[in-house]
Amino acid sequence: MNLSIVEYPDKRLREISQEVSSFDADLHRLLDAMYPLMIETNGIGLAAIQVAHPIRALILNIPNEEGEQPDENLLEIINPVITHKEGETVYQEGCLSVPKFYEDVSRYERLILNYQDRDGNTQTLEADGLLSIAIQHEMDHLEGILFIDKLSYSRRKKFEKEYKRMQKERKKV
Repeated sequence: MNLSIVEYPDKRLREISQEVSSFDADLHRLLDAMYPLMIETNGIGLAAIQVAHPIRALILNIPNEEGEQPDENLLEIINPVITHKEGETVYQEGCLSVPKFYEDVSRYERLILNYQDRDGNTQTLEADGLLSIAIQHEMDHLEGILFIDKLSYSRRKKFEKEYKRMQKERKKV
């Protein structure tokens, strides 16, 4: 399966993803194809909508203390629902769909997540720190929300100006 990352301002990123009901070979192939793409592009998370599949599926692999992302740390999260959230933290986020742009975003510090794995089994995960932030970031994608949507008016204007400048530079090359 050949996947590529959908980039802003592509309207597909604004779609609301549909619940997964078939935990079949097609889903497994998609998840298996998303992982190497995420690693190759230096990501820690990737939602299916970012590869033009509007389903409620995402993957995460938070780097360990050595900065590595071993396969056994991969989380495949299908149909996620946050059941508890608390605290607040600010983290400088980036996004594979909004390349080369980073901004501080406020998120919940801790959360409890219910989801299904690739085989449809129900799982519960308690997350804090970067894992909590990454879950919220990827879940926003499932709702058609990008991290830039969470910026203040002035920071959003700064982003738009910077983005237009980067687009012009790309066209020159």
